[in-house]
Amino acid sequence: MTVEFLVLATSHFDRELKKLAARHPELPEHYKDVVLALKQDPYNRSRRSLIKKLQGVQADEGQYRIRSGRFRFRYDIEGQSVYLKLCI
Repeated sequence: MTVEFLVLATSHFDRELKKLAARHPELPEHYKDVVLALKQDPYNRSRRSLIKKLQGVQADEGQYRIRSGRFRFRYDIEGQSVYLKLCI
């Protein structure tokens, strides 16, 4: 039995995502794929996703990055929760 993680977005992330989605109509599909991947394996123990733990990044600044297409999503993990911080 696998435990699913709760994926939450910060208000800053939501605002930036809306701005980007207005210019990039493919972004919502990438976002949906990223949320699904993070619910299942945010640490990327299965090595199925393009996830990287960033070096020299403080907690609460997005210590992990997942890539989907041309987009990069930065996030932090706290317990069973994943907090999306930034989309570039």
